[in-house]
Amino acid sequence: MRAVDLIQKKKDGFEHTKEEIDFLVSSYTKGELPDYQMSAWLMAVCFKGLTDEETAYLTQSFVDSGDILDFSNICDNTADKHSTGGVGDKVTLVLIPILACLGIYCAKLSGRGLGFTGGTIDKLESIPGFKTELTNEDFFNQIKTIGAAISSQSPNLTPADGKIYALRDVTATVDNKSLICASVVSKKIASGATSIVLDVKYGEGAFIKTPDEAIELGELMKKTGSLLNRKIDYIVSSMVQPLGMSIGNSVEVIESIEFLKGMCKKDLYEVTLELAAKTLINCNKAKSYEEAKEMLDKSIENKAALEKFKEIIEAQGGNKDVVDDYGLFNVGKNIYNIKAQKRGYINKLDALKIAHSAKLLGAGRDKKSDNIDFGAGILLYKKIGDFVEEGENLAQLYYNEVDKDKIKQAAIEAQSAFEIQENKVDISNYQAIYKK
Repeated sequence: MRAVDLIQKKKDGFEHTKEEIDFLVSSYTKGELPDYQMSAWLMAVCFKGLTDEETAYLTQSFVDSGDILDFSNICDNTADKHSTGGVGDKVTLVLIPILACLGIYCAKLSGRGLGFTGGTIDKLESIPGFKTELTNEDFFNQIKTIGAAISSQSPNLTPADGKIYALRDVTATVDNKSLICASVVSKKIASGATSIVLDVKYGEGAFIKTPDEAIELGELMKKTGSLLNRKIDYIVSSMVQPLGMSIGNSVEVIESIEFLKGMCKKDLYEVTLELAAKTLINCNKAKSYEEAKEMLDKSIENKAALEKFKEIIEAQGGNKDVVDDYGLFNVGKNIYNIKAQKRGYINKLDALKIAHSAKLLGAGRDKKSDNIDFGAGILLYKKIGDFVEEGENLAQLYYNEVDKDKIKQAAIEAQSAFEIQENKVDISNYQAIYKK
């Protein structure tokens, strides 16, 4: 079998066999296939596409390239969720303790933020002492003892995907839906999840721009799961504006704790509920959406989810006292207020501009090796549909040691993210959950 023949085959629009895809993935992972040939094949895939079966073959090849975690000796069902990335997306921080306190084992492998999307691992590391790099043994033991663990992904899981993704990132082949699907689903399968729920986001603050595209990707991932004997479901949620009221690391953890204390912002609650309901039903813990909602609400009201979050923090070496003392977080010592320049209603809040502003303050990174400031971030006071008076606070920027030019640019980005008009927009067009 020769790579050049397989490149030609895909360029001509023909379908690969499982053996052919296994050959390409295995050869590249071992270093036997050069970057230029894999790049050529990836570009051919972008132009000609992959069938559902080819996508499943590629996903399984990624899974088979490394370790596969197995929790079957602990429980029948292990749940995981994945977001395609957004601004202010702190759902994992509230969803995992909720599910775990309701008897669902949660093996959550998360990543760091890159570009304009935030990373769960960065957010958790803003908790003093919190350890995100767990060995497989520690990961297993924690799930067995307290029902949940949130760890950074081991390089031994889907190494083929990691190597190919790095190549896609520099060859303009990131946005193909089959390649996205294989990358996401393979990591979930390799991490041992039997029930997987995906949050496919669309809008200015997401990689996918329209609901139709999000549904198309969600259906592909669901079909791929079915072909590989995994239960995968998905929701479609809006990233037209940021999720919740905070963007950053420490500030997002604080908002998550407030959520678990019962101060639930509407959009964050809606996304969390949709993901929780699907997971509870898939894992046979709830029979209906209504029952799942009742279970979720009770877990917050009786503080069971909050206590579970404390358990997770303590188990992973963090200071659980942060739950009651926010002063233990490193929140930026300097504040810059963004004020309304006229009276009226917020008719736009550009999530991407807010994300760029937060990154300029130090909350994000351009390269994985970049350092971030856990204390940098943005707190929103107003969102789409809210009324404001001229001079009223729209947002606060938090920062520590940042170049003055970056602070100025961050303020310009944040200010321009808000658009104000005389008449109130129809907020039904800006709901967090998109009904398929």
